[in-house]
Amino acid sequence: MSVVTGQIVRVRSRQYLVEDVVAKPLVKEDTLVCLSCLEDDALGEQLEVLWEREVDAKVIGKTSWESIANRGFDNPRLFSAYLHTLRWNCVTSTDPKLFQAPYRAGIEVKAYQLEPLRKALLMPRVALFIADDVGLGKTIEAGLILREMLMRQKVRRVVISCPPSVVRQWQEEMESRFGLTFVIFDREFVASRRQERGYGINPWTTHSRFIISHALLRDETYAAPLRDWLGDFTGASMLILDEAHNAAPASGTKYAVDSQLTRTVRDIAPRFEHKLFLSATPHNCSDLQC
Repeated sequence: MSVVTGQIVRVRSRQYLVEDVVAKPLVKEDTLVCLSCLEDDALGEQLEVLWEREVDAKVIGKTSWESIANRGFDNPRLFSAYLHTLRWNCVTSTDPKLFQAPYRAGIEVKAYQLEPLRKALLMPRVALFIADDVGLGKTIEAGLILREMLMRQKVRRVVISCPPSVVRQWQEEMESRFGLTFVIFDREFVASRRQERGYGINPWTTHSRFIISHALLRDETYAAPLRDWLGDFTGASMLILDEAHNAAPASGTKYAVDSQLTRTVRDIAPRFEHKLFLSATPHNCSDLQC
C-alpha cells in the first residue's frame, strides 16, 4: 500500500501524520517515511521508518463513517434518551432553575434542602449564611451547593473549616454522599508532603479540596501558606465555614476582643470567590465579609 504526505497512518500502535516520503531509489529498496506523532503523550514526536518493513503499518482512511455504518444504527429509543441526557447537561450548566446535584448524590433530598441551592445559583458569587436547626441537614445543603458548583465548573478550589471533632465526619460524608474526595489538612499531611517534595513546598498547592479544623486554621503556621496559595483573591474558590458562630465578632463592650479564629476568617474569607457559613446559632456574619 502506497503512502503519501498528509495522510494519517498507524505505526507501532500509534497514530502519526506523514510529513515526508522519500521515494526508494531502486525497486528492491524500501520507502523512507518521516512521521510526526499525533498521540497526546507524545505529540509532535518525530519518527522515521522504512514503510515496507513495519509489521503493523496501516493507512487510516480519511473518514470513519464507513466503519460506523458497518456497526448498524442505535435503537431510536436509546438514542433519544442519550440525546436528552446531553441536552439536560447543556441546559443545567447555564440555567439556574435546573439542578444536577440532587441526582448525583447518594441521599434522599428534602424539599427545604433545595432552597439554599436555588438561592446560591441565582447569585453571581455564592455568599450564604445557612442557620438551620441541628439535625436539619446543613452539611447536605452545603454539599449540594458545592456539588452543583463543581459540575458547572464554577469552583475548582475548596476549603472546609470545621471543629476538630467533626473533621472526619465531613470527609466521610463528602465522600459517601457526594463522591467528593477531600484531604484533611493536618500536621501529618504537612509532614508527608514535605517529606515527599521538600521542606520548601507549600502543602496547599498539592491538592484542590481540603478540610481543616478551626484549631489549625487559626494557627499562623497553617494560615500563612493558605494566604500565599489564595493570593489577594482567587476565582473559582469556595470557603465552607462550619459552626460559623465560633468566628463571630466580639460584642461592642469595652473589654471584648476578637478571637484569633475571628481575625483569621476575616482575613482569608475575602480571598475566596464563594463562601458558605453554617451554624445552628444565627449570627450576623457581615463583619466576616460574607
